[in-house]
Amino acid sequence: MGRIDGQVVWVTGAGRGQGRSHAVRLAEEGADVLVTDVCAPISPALPYQLATPEDLEETAELVRATGRRCLARRADVRDVDALRAAVADAVAELGNLNTVVANAGVISSGRAWELTEEAWNIVIGVNLTGVWNTARAAIPGMLAAGNGGSIVLISSAGGLRGHVPYAHYVASKHGVVGLARALSNELAEHGIRVNSVHPTGVSDTGLALNSSLEELAATHPLFGMGATNTLAPAVTPRDVSNAVLFLASDEGRYVTGLQMTVDAGSTTKP
Repeated sequence: MGRIDGQVVWVTGAGRGQGRSHAVRLAEEGADVLVTDVCAPISPALPYQLATPEDLEETAELVRATGRRCLARRADVRDVDALRAAVADAVAELGNLNTVVANAGVISSGRAWELTEEAWNIVIGVNLTGVWNTARAAIPGMLAAGNGGSIVLISSAGGLRGHVPYAHYVASKHGVVGLARALSNELAEHGIRVNSVHPTGVSDTGLALNSSLEELAATHPLFGMGATNTLAPAVTPRDVSNAVLFLASDEGRYVTGLQMTVDAGSTTKP
């Protein structure tokens, strides 16, 4: 018997990396899953390729391999109508949502005063507005179902500290914390818990900064200080997924408004 048997879970940004890991881990513990991802290029300001339709279908197949049902939909988190349509399809096929994992996120780097408006807008648009859109696409149905639930917003160690050189990313991830705190208060009377999860750098996610880590450390000494963890080796996507699972399960039934770190000591070091 799984820890979240019978739940219906929605994971955004599920084409690969952390999102794929969250979807599979929650399915392993008994959830049926809606997975969404944009699956297309969205901005020349991003220094890496995003997930493809084939990536998203691979995630869906990995979920189905656990024995659970999975619905995959291409949807940009900046497009609330597309998100609402995906949720409506999931409710019709899988049932009412119990847990939402707002995972979709992007990153680039650059000194704050040198960032282009496009670089700023795409990071804020996906990482913060996209999380708000995810919440407002999911919450009305959760309220109507009256079963409570869990909303997990994926922030970052950069949502708790002033990491450099990516002020737009840091601003977006700090904004996620404020949104989680506000939503936790607004939704408490309905039995819906809202928490944020804060990973340090995670291996094998597909995200990349504009420059190599070595170049950033040489050019921006504070980057190396912020990126250093006290525990080794690297955090993996599954480590973060285990935190998400706890927050989705009855084990976390009285946990709300929490900033849960999975950061190998990154945010507590001197």
